[in-house]
Formats: sequence, structure tokens, C-alpha cells
Amino acid sequence: MAEAKLRIDKWLWQARFFKTRSLAAKQVSGGHVRLNGNRVQKPAQAVAPGDVLTFAQGRIVRVVRIEKIGDRRGPAPEAQTLYFDMTEKQDVPPKNPGFEGKGRPTKKDRRSLDLSRTEDR
Repeated sequence: MAEAKLRIDKWLWQARFFKTRSLAAKQVSGGHVRLNGNRVQKPAQAVAPGDVLTFAQGRIVRVVRIEKIGDRRGPAPEAQTLYFDMTEKQDVPPKNPGFEGKGRPTKKDRRSLDLSRTEDR
């Protein structure tokens, strides 16, 4: 029996790495996806179980090994069975280290934040 294969853009979409298939195709066409270490330019490139994909997702570089080919774009738990995540833990710095997300800062907090920013210069 022949090995099951699927288009790379469709697999990335089914595995829920991209919200739409056209976004996945755009990433592949832009040369931002690697298949087994080689840059892929065509969204119609076929992938099979055992292949390793490397691509950027936000600020993180994802490395995933394809475990199986899916039949549909199902719920997230189903999509997570399609791959094994080999991504190493990456420390992503917070967007704004001075603000902790506890609501609007008080005037005193804003002054101290402004002072800390001027001291850095």
C-alpha cells in the first residue's frame, strides 16, 4: 500500500498551526517553512509521516515531526495527535516588562516607570 501523503499547506492548516489554509500557503510560498532541513517554496509539496517541519510561529521557531496525516481539521486535541512537538523551550521576553497587567497604573507608578525609562538612556 502506498504511503499516505498530503499537501504541506493543508497539513499545517489541519494541525492548527495557521488559522487559514491561505495563510499556511503564504508562509510556504515565502520560503519560511523547511521540510527535513530543506526550504520549501511550493504549497503543493507532499508531506508524509516521519517528515520534520521547521517554521516560525509568532516569536517562536517551531520544530515538529509529522506523526500522521489527518482526514479533517478537527478540534485542537485531535489536531495535537497529528504531530510530535520537538521545539526547544525558548524564553520569550515580555512585551512590556514595566507593566505587569494589573490594570491601569497609578500616577505614582507612572512617574516611577517614566524615571526608570530615562535612567536607561
